[in-house]
Amino acid sequence: MLTSIISTTRTAASTALSMITDIGLSEYGVLVVIALIILLYAKEILSASKYWNKSVRAYLNGIMIPLLIAFAWIITLKVIEII
Repeated sequence: MLTSIISTTRTAASTALSMITDIGLSEYGVLVVIALIILLYAKEILSASKYWNKSVRAYLNGIMIPLLIAFAWIITLKVIEII
């Protein structure tokens, strides 16, 4: 009997938790967008300077690709949330 009550309580608690939790990327969306804007700006500025070379381009692209993926995921979640 006691095992049944504990099991039911755990199930109810996990159900309540899943109803109020979000996926998690949305709360950091602003930081992703700001970082992406700063990196795009830096890439534009550096591409016109004498410091631009293949390694700088590869470094900036390596940082920006995960941010672009996160940005696309955030936009997708927001669109799904609206629909």
